[in-house]
Amino acid sequence: MRIILVRHGETRWNREHRIQGLADLDLNETGRKQAQALAEALRNERVSAIYTSPLRRAMDTAAAIARYHPVEMTVLDGLKELDAGEVDGMTYDEMRENHADFLVKWLEDCSSIRVPGGCTLQELQDQVWSAIDHIRSRHEVDEDQAVQERSIVVVAHFFPILSILCKALSLDLSQCRRLRLGLASICTLDFNSDRIVLVSMNDTCHLKQLG
Repeated sequence: MRIILVRHGETRWNREHRIQGLADLDLNETGRKQAQALAEALRNERVSAIYTSPLRRAMDTAAAIARYHPVEMTVLDGLKELDAGEVDGMTYDEMRENHADFLVKWLEDCSSIRVPGGCTLQELQDQVWSAIDHIRSRHEVDEDQAVQERSIVVVAHFFPILSILCKALSLDLSQCRRLRLGLASICTLDFNSDRIVLVSMNDTCHLKQLG
């Protein structure tokens, strides 16, 4: 089974470099163009289902992709972004002013600390991996069926996708900041019977046309 992980397009807070957790923002104009570019990039994929976080920026991105694929689009709460609690909507300068101790520890090892009023990365990873297990159980295929014949698109957010990649590659969550994940990027994982294979990582070639 192939799972295509898609990060949503740009929002106003992404442009302003604000922490964006469960705050429910729409895509901005750039984000809508990115979503369309994603849709074009995935247009020829053999997609059997599309799953999305319930947050609007992800749902709008998924809806753009779904226009080219007459398949079920399912909303899963487990794909939501990290609960950023009290720092949701803050810039890094505002975090330094209001949550300096937390920010220092977060930059040292984001996997070892709870976001003020929010959750931990471990809790998030448990949440999103449960969603991935649910998706896999719904779309199991026979072992003799080629992996490439069925692709599942999963539209989510920065930390959920990083958490999935770390789990899939047996990386400690503390290593997640070593992985680059741009807006409107694509990562692809093949779930084989004996192992998970990373096929592509942070693919943003489809955005070059946008400048």
